[in-house]
Amino acid sequence: MSEAASSSRELALWAAELAAEKKAEDLILLEVSKVSIIADYFLIATGRTRAQVHAICDYLMEKFRERRRPLLGLEGYQEGWWVVLDYGDLVIHLFQPEAREFYNLERLWSRAPLVEIRPRDDVAER
Repeated sequence: MSEAASSSRELALWAAELAAEKKAEDLILLEVSKVSIIADYFLIATGRTRAQVHAICDYLMEKFRERRRPLLGLEGYQEGWWVVLDYGDLVIHLFQPEAREFYNLERLWSRAPLVEIRPRDDVAER
């Protein structure tokens, strides 16, 4: 694995940890670079309500800003139904449950390998 790929993977896993800290559910990390040039990874997560989707999104943007990772695109924030954060090599999809079920990105990107997300002990205990 190249250093850039390793860095992308670490960033994606870190983003999954951050989302889990805000109680995101059903976290899925797909290595889409194996099937597309659109990004290296997709992180898919669910927030129960618009407010929770916003809280997860705001937290991720804050933490990425602290690491000086520029946000290249943000879509759907106002509605909070399906929010997409584009960080280039990582694209984060935050859904409310009904939107996630309707769009079913896991099925659409089913050829992309699934990356195991292991929660840190201190995150899992909160």
